[in-house]
Amino acid sequence: MPPEELNLSTAASSPLTYRDAGVDIDAGDSLVERIKPLARRTMRPEVLAGIGGFGALFELSRKYREPVLVSGTDGVGTKLKLAFELNKHDTIGQDLVAMSVNDILVQGAEPLFFLDYFACGKLDVDTAAAVVAGIAKGCELSGCALIGGETAEMPGMYPPGEYDLAGFAVGAVEKSQIIDGTTIKPGDIILGLGSSGAHSNGYSLVRRIIERAKPDMKANFHGQSFAEAVLAPTRIYVKSVLALMQAMPVKGFAHITGGGLVDNVPRILQPGLKAVLEKNSWPLPPLFQWLQKEGNVADAEMHRVFNCGIGMVIVLSPENEKPAAELLSAAGEQVFRIGRIETCAPGEAQTLVV
Repeated sequence: MPPEELNLSTAASSPLTYRDAGVDIDAGDSLVERIKPLARRTMRPEVLAGIGGFGALFELSRKYREPVLVSGTDGVGTKLKLAFELNKHDTIGQDLVAMSVNDILVQGAEPLFFLDYFACGKLDVDTAAAVVAGIAKGCELSGCALIGGETAEMPGMYPPGEYDLAGFAVGAVEKSQIIDGTTIKPGDIILGLGSSGAHSNGYSLVRRIIERAKPDMKANFHGQSFAEAVLAPTRIYVKSVLALMQAMPVKGFAHITGGGLVDNVPRILQPGLKAVLEKNSWPLPPLFQWLQKEGNVADAEMHRVFNCGIGMVIVLSPENEKPAAELLSAAGEQVFRIGRIETCAPGEAQTLVV
């Protein structure tokens, strides 16, 4: 018998399983069972079928006359690398939810439901459950239902101990109440809502600065460990901002994500308008002070990369400034008047930080 045939026969006599190939179906089933009670806490009356089926069913509420669906999807970026290094996985899920629900919120939409995608090389049920617990908390904070998702175990695709995350949110808004910035005009005022930290943006630079400075991650940093400060979950603005929209007209919102203050505010401005932001009108939080000092980062770069302490920008008519600030403060937000809208000459930048 030729050697090749002998080898084939020997291989065929050794049965293989999916677990031998690196995929543990039992671990996946165990994770689903641990996720179900977390998802149940996020349910809304419109959910007809959620976790466990081939698809999730959601009935659009009859409170809408002309509903427009608004969708958003995002990840967490290289903030995940810090979560791996620090072995802290319980807050990164909130980051995932926040990035999508805050994005659809700025167009006036109420987040309705959320789905997640968790991919890894080998499934660690405890780690995955911690991540999903953070996702469920984010959904509770934003009032949306966690109705489904996907857990993918793909041997050889990811280094041991690492995973990737993606999320998808759907919301709804009355067609007549879509907020798109078209009513913004010179003289309008700009409010800023305080952030909880770097949120989920600029972490390639954050990690580079940490590599250079080598901080003690367990050391006290303004009342918490440095690790807790740098991994603080992204603030979710949904409930306070929805209350604001119900109380008064809002002309525009900007969620300050990748591109920082400089690149995000112009996304809601018409040609011929600019936002003038006064950098001394709000305090630069300690984390950003540390990053700027240790990285020797210029002011312009800080404003282009980070939120610098302002996670959400709101544009209003001057007469609505005081009641808006009072309402948002009562809802637990840090509120600052950070600037104004002015006319913009052709070719001039649409965000000016002074």
